[in-house]
Amino acid sequence: MSTLDTSFSSASRGAPCPPRSADAAMAPPLHRSAMPARPWVGLRAGLAHALRGEPTSGTPSSLHDNPAPWEQAATRRRRAFLATIAALTVVATVWLAHMLPAADSVGLQALRTAQIGLFALLFAWVSAGFATALMGFVVHLRGDRYALSADAVRHRPLPDDARTALIMPICNEHVPTVFAGLRATCESLASTGGQRHFDLYILSDSSKPELWAAERAAWEQLRASLDEDGIAVQVYYRRRKLRRHRKAGNVADFCRRWGRNYRYMVVLDADSVMSGQCLTDLVRLMEAHPQAGIIQTLPQAVGQTTLHARAQQFASRVTGRLFTLGMQYWQLGESHYWGHNAIIRVAPFMAHCGLADVPGRGALSGEILSHDFVEAALMRRAGYHVWLVSDLGGSYEQNPPNLIEELQRDRRWCQGNLQNFQLIAEPGLHPVHRAMLATGAMAYVSAPLWLAFLGLGVASWVQHAAQSDGTGLAPPSHLLALWGLTLTLLMLPRALAVAVVFLRREQAEFGGGWALVRSAMAEAALSVVQAPVRMAAHTGFVVAALTGWRIGWTSPAREALALRWRDALRRFAPQSAGAGLALLALGVAHLPALPWMLPVGLPLLAAAPLAVWTSRENDLSQATRTLLIPEERHAPRVLRRAWRFARQPQAVAA
Repeated sequence: MSTLDTSFSSASRGAPCPPRSADAAMAPPLHRSAMPARPWVGLRAGLAHALRGEPTSGTPSSLHDNPAPWEQAATRRRRAFLATIAALTVVATVWLAHMLPAADSVGLQALRTAQIGLFALLFAWVSAGFATALMGFVVHLRGDRYALSADAVRHRPLPDDARTALIMPICNEHVPTVFAGLRATCESLASTGGQRHFDLYILSDSSKPELWAAERAAWEQLRASLDEDGIAVQVYYRRRKLRRHRKAGNVADFCRRWGRNYRYMVVLDADSVMSGQCLTDLVRLMEAHPQAGIIQTLPQAVGQTTLHARAQQFASRVTGRLFTLGMQYWQLGESHYWGHNAIIRVAPFMAHCGLADVPGRGALSGEILSHDFVEAALMRRAGYHVWLVSDLGGSYEQNPPNLIEELQRDRRWCQGNLQNFQLIAEPGLHPVHRAMLATGAMAYVSAPLWLAFLGLGVASWVQHAAQSDGTGLAPPSHLLALWGLTLTLLMLPRALAVAVVFLRREQAEFGGGWALVRSAMAEAALSVVQAPVRMAAHTGFVVAALTGWRIGWTSPAREALALRWRDALRRFAPQSAGAGLALLALGVAHLPALPWMLPVGLPLLAAAPLAVWTSRENDLSQATRTLLIPEERHAPRVLRRAWRFARQPQAVAA
């Protein structure tokens, strides 16, 4: 057959049926088809095409003379979005240019110019986040008649031929978590009556023999449990021996083998849990919108109990929802795909979303690392729409339980996003998806840029102090006002998000009004304290990626385990040592500047204790309902079942 393991298996169920051996049932017959990967032009060649005036953008739907109403609305909204960013950036940059002291030497002039340039870029980045949140607030107040809505299709019948595969690619994952979520998802799907439209595939890339046995046993237990409950969802398990192209290759292998059997596929992550209502609504949305190629849900982070994870869960539930509404507002049918908890139209995905290796040498060449943004861009290039739907409830995931796990995930994403930037000039990509590739890189490149801006500011301050006999113990008041404006733009989205909760009268679900405000303040404070640690770590990731340091791609920890002190010290000691030396040097060079750098330096010095403290459960925050989210207060049935199965080793093999 191939280099892949042939131990494929399935379970076919209707009413309760007698148990069968694992070897008695096989996978569906192979229905092979191609998934071609179009070679990339590359960044240099793409830019050369553009400089020669050759077309490099536009999709079939954006080139015709009569754009759809939503496309016209999207154009107007994007102009308003860019105008808001430009206006805020111009005002702030001109303000900074006027307040900086005049340069009377070539060196100071170079510092001044670099400061202004970096500030303009970084303030535009901050303004983009603020503008997105502001648009989300407007959507809450006014609604959005152009957005896709699950409510509009909820009573639409599912046609018999709307066959959908639920696929979960896994690689060295925590087996009980994986199969507990799958069992709860299948139960929820059965409660809707739509289970006959779905098959489930567990696509294993695990490399450890002990995990192969655990996965196989858990799969058999899952089949038996569903059989006992009379749940007619067909379940398959496949393990690859040749693990090429990571998760994207795992999904592509499924498509080449069985993709033609299905109209749609829903991609799950190893920690995904989805309700049956959400899954059937996704299929209904696809049926109602034949040009939709990908529809992405908003996965809500749940299930973790550490202080770090609960803060992230609260931010996702409150501020994240507002940002999603804002992105949905200006992106419309050219939106994000995050790689999981989304439905994909299989035929165009197979025809147009094959991923070739990125040409070149070094860490940013070779296999595509972060496939999701690229697949969305290719789907749109083929003329299909990519939608983000905010009113689809019942889509869940887990966040990293501690800061180290978060940074390990960010390191992978950083390298993948920087690699994706090389595809920004590919012919045929829609401008919005080009912008997404750029902002994906900027999410990490902004860290060394902020660090450089701080360094230039300190250098300029010290230089001017030296030339003015050391006068000037504090930065000018108007400079502090500019920093205040920047912090305001960073914090206003949180305030708007809390306001939305009150406007929706949902504060009781967060423990009450005071608990909601207290939670927002606690999350904001923790975010501010952790920001320098993230900035330093992301700077290191960018430098490593650009200098050719390849990284391993391991599965993140799904279970909450308190960090050990030695692990935290090993990870953060270099940052703390670097911060200590920098503060010492600044104190020697210009002592009055030292207090102004402490908000950045102190969190770096305390990075290890901070990581250890936030990696543990915090009884006080739970007792006072701080950082409470609705799913903790009244968990939906699908989550309660998933958590129950995960706690019962006999329910799924460990």
